[in-house]
Formats: sequence, structure tokens, C-alpha cells
Amino acid sequence: MTVRLRFQLVLVLAMAVPLSGCLFRTRKPTVLMSTAQLQKATFQELVDKINRDAAQIQTLNATVDIAASTGGSKKGNITDFQEIKGYILVRKPGLLRMIGLFPIVRNRAFDMVSDGDTFKLWVPAKNKFIVGSNDVIKPSSTQPLENLRPQHILDALLLRAIDPENEIAVLEQNNETVVDPRTHKDVLQPDYIIDVIRKSGQSWYLSRKIFFNRTDLQPHRQIVYDKNGYVATDATYEGFKDYTGVQFSTVIHIFRPQEEYAVTLTMEKLTMNQPLADDQFALVQPPGSQLVQLESATANGGTRNGPQH
Repeated sequence: MTVRLRFQLVLVLAMAVPLSGCLFRTRKPTVLMSTAQLQKATFQELVDKINRDAAQIQTLNATVDIAASTGGSKKGNITDFQEIKGYILVRKPGLLRMIGLFPIVRNRAFDMVSDGDTFKLWVPAKNKFIVGSNDVIKPSSTQPLENLRPQHILDALLLRAIDPENEIAVLEQNNETVVDPRTHKDVLQPDYIIDVIRKSGQSWYLSRKIFFNRTDLQPHRQIVYDKNGYVATDATYEGFKDYTGVQFSTVIHIFRPQEEYAVTLTMEKLTMNQPLADDQFALVQPPGSQLVQLESATANGGTRNGPQH
């Protein structure tokens, strides 16, 4: 058979494929589209909602359940810690205090404050008073929760307004996988995403993504990126309730993939915009406690030890 005849035979077979039902089959996609009633919003309406909600919250006082876990694919296992009670105080622009209580006895497991730039952490069980920057300069690979910073909690807890001088927002439309309430199976559902691009010196970087669920047009997820494009924080929001005219999530999951730890905050009691005094954010080193300065550990290869008064 000549090359020309072979080519003609291949061409005839190729043309015959669409005409023959035995040469193909039809199947359903593994994930179907959601049939939920979806709401619509414009780009500007979504941006206005972010900015309006951010402006409405100036202080926050919450009694919470705190659940934490560490580990993941890098560590090879996941450790879940017992849920504890706690309190969170927030006063804008950057003050946060978070207190955790041991179960049953209700003694303090930790007490942590931040002014937006630096933080202080008192751990009574270890008699350590830790001071450092809100930035994790030297992450701990053996104790992931030592990488916890108040700023991580604050960034996830309150969505920041979009800064018109240093940030640009754009709209992205995509599909997310959700569980259908009727069939309890995974389905694809359209959502809105506000991408926030932030200026850093002479360049720009993707700062965060805010995902709006189109069944209620609430921000159900926020991904915060570092300047190198890696995911710093992945936070999800559930159970929105009305607090004096402000819709706020009652369950917030915070995951830090680089340090491999997760914290879940469940609101038991929450009040907003009540006055909070300066002394409510004051944390003084207890006499006889060990002072640990994290910057000193980085610079000098060790911590500053010994009782401090």
C-alpha cells in the first residue's frame, strides 16, 4: 500500500468517527452545577459592602471557644488540641488582646496582646513572657503554635477596607465546590471574588482575595498572600448573624499553611462598638518570669533568659 493510499484510508476513518455511535460514549460530569437561588451584585456593590462593613466595626468584645491544630503534609501528621474558652478584645486600628483559659480550672493558658507592630505573650505554665514583632522572623518548625501572632487573628477576624491610595480591586467570577443541602453531594456554584492588589514600593502584588457566596452575598472566605505570592492566611467564615445592624460570622476558621497551624474561633457572646480602655490592652511582665525576646533569638542565636523584674 502506497503512502498516498494509507493517508486516504486514515482520512476516511477520521471522517467516519463522528458518524458512528460505537466509537464514542456520553457520560455525566462527576460534579454537577448547583441549583441554588443565586443573588447578583455589581463590582462596586461588593467593594462598597467591604468598606461599609469595615467602617461599622470599631471595637469588638467576644467570648469564644478556641480550637487549634498543628501539622499537615510537611510535618506528616496533624495534632488536634482540646478546645478551650477565651476572650478577644479588638480596638481599631491595631489593638488586639486574646486570652485563653484552661478547661475546668479556668486558669489562664495564655494572654496575648498586640499594638499592630509588636506583641507580648504571657504563658503562665512555662513562666515565659515573650516579646517580638508581629512578623514571624524565624518560624519554629517543631512548635507551630509558637508562630501564632495576634496580627494573624486580627487580619482574619476583621476584613480591612480597600485602601484607594495603595490598593486596586478587581472582580473575578469563578465556581466554588459546595455541598448541596438536598443531595449532600458536591456541586459547583458560581461566586464573586474581589482580588485586592497592593502597592509595595514601586511594584504591586496580590494582597488578598475575598470570596462572596452568591446565596447570601456574604464574604465566606478570605485568602491573604505575602509579598512573594505565597498564601499566608486562608480564612473561612460561617454562620453569619446580625449584631446591631452588622452581619458577622460566628465561626471563623484560620489556617496558616506555611507554619502549618489552624485556629477556629466560635463566637459565644459578641458585642461591638462598646468603649474599650487602654488598660484593657495592657500586659505587664509578671515578676520572676523569663523574658524571651524573639528578635534577640534571631540576631544572637539564643534567647534572653533569666528572671526579669
